[in-house]
Amino acid sequence: MKLRIATYNIHKGVSSFGNRPRIHALKQALTAMGADVIFLQEVQGRHDQLALRHAASWPAQSQHEFLAGDLQHSAYGVNAVYDHGHHGNALLSNFPIASARNQDVSDHAYEARGILHCVLKTPDADVHCYVVHLGLFAGSRKRQTEALISAVASSAPANAPVIIAGDFNDWGNHLSDALRTGLGVTEVFDERSTKQGLRTYLRQLSGRERKIQPARTFPAALPLLQLDRIYVRGFTVESAQVLHGPMWARLSDHAPIVATLFLK
Repeated sequence: MKLRIATYNIHKGVSSFGNRPRIHALKQALTAMGADVIFLQEVQGRHDQLALRHAASWPAQSQHEFLAGDLQHSAYGVNAVYDHGHHGNALLSNFPIASARNQDVSDHAYEARGILHCVLKTPDADVHCYVVHLGLFAGSRKRQTEALISAVASSAPANAPVIIAGDFNDWGNHLSDALRTGLGVTEVFDERSTKQGLRTYLRQLSGRERKIQPARTFPAALPLLQLDRIYVRGFTVESAQVLHGPMWARLSDHAPIVATLFLK
């Protein structure tokens, strides 16, 4: 089975500057990706102030329902709740979602974070998907990664295919090794990072092998930081790329990652 997947922090469907609605352009861009499954972060479930200010262009539906359209299935996990609305993570899928559960992994009162776990019913297997948005502080991310490892280990059978994707805020790339060791996952850019030929071989001999690096996705206009990830288990990775350029820079402050997978 072939799967095309994507992960994208959509910045609540508004521009990085001026809070101008981008939700209709986002829907067109997501449709053009041709992805079977899309992992979304910073999805606005409700925002009364923006809905009132932009009544002509703000959808009546929640963003995950609007972005999913008529043909896709969707699930939403509320992370942050405030007087005028709420936002969180979402999953859009061309496959039925058998179950969805959101786990609060907030580490302190100032950052509401969660893990949305969805089980997809595909023709070949149940695929366990985890949509992740971790905190801005290193200590919080470490504890949230431990919670993620525990959540996957307790909710996905050992032989089940797994996809974990989202905004890890891990610009120093400190969390990947723990996930690889704890869950047996690989990141979709691992193979690209290790194809360095003689240089890698010499580093291995000297004990100075370079740490595998994920892709740069932030800021979208000129990606410098490695914030977003896709980790997989039970799949081979055919391709992975970051989508960037003027169009994507207008839609969000993050650039999306798109990958093509084959079920093993």
